[in-house]
Amino acid sequence: MTNDGTEYGLTEIQQIEMAIKSAQRMVGQATMSMDEDQLKAATDAINQAKQQYNHAVAHATGIDEKFFEFSSELIERIDHQLKEAKE
Repeated sequence: MTNDGTEYGLTEIQQIEMAIKSAQRMVGQATMSMDEDQLKAATDAINQAKQQYNHAVAHATGIDEKFFEFSSELIERIDHQLKEAKE
């Protein structure tokens, strides 16, 4: 990661947004198909989004608090959706 908060041309916020959007898509597909492999991939995607989010929170400097709140709510929502589908 460079000093300006970018890695591979993306800011940490953009990386979190992409991870959450990817997890949302994967959860949507997995819950519609109920395919075990897709459910596992969706779980992995959520865990990756959580990891990136938690890393950003731990190293937060100058990042909008509303972004963190919104991202946290999205992650919780898709995590809940996936858990409900698995039950």
